[in-house]
Amino acid sequence: MGIFKTAPSLNQLNQWNENTLGANLGIVFTEIGDNFIEAIMPVDHRTCQPYRFLHGGASVALAETLGSVASSCCIDTSVQLCFGLEINANHVKSVNQGSVIGRAEPIHIGQRTHVWEIKIKTENGDLVCISRLTVAVIDKKK
Repeated sequence: MGIFKTAPSLNQLNQWNENTLGANLGIVFTEIGDNFIEAIMPVDHRTCQPYRFLHGGASVALAETLGSVASSCCIDTSVQLCFGLEINANHVKSVNQGSVIGRAEPIHIGQRTHVWEIKIKTENGDLVCISRLTVAVIDKKK
């Protein structure tokens, strides 16, 4: 048994991603496991900075997308919502072609906060960015 209360299909995750920043950046969910979610993002005109390397902000957007979606799968969204509270990122390698793959895994799943580690790698497995996202879990207003 995994950490997710709801285990949506990849198709559902990608439908949920439609008309969002993630979709505009070309993020596509590719795998969901018992305790992780993965997505791929192209390194192209949508995600590069003027020197044509992957923009650090695009890596952070991928990390927050993965962690936030993973948190949403850990709660009952009929009564709670989750929002990114804090994110940090260490950019350790530049990339100027292909795609990057992000994987979010939990560090802490509490009642009011979740903490995720997100590693972003090249298609060859080279680490590009490591990020930590803290997510606040709040009750919906009645």
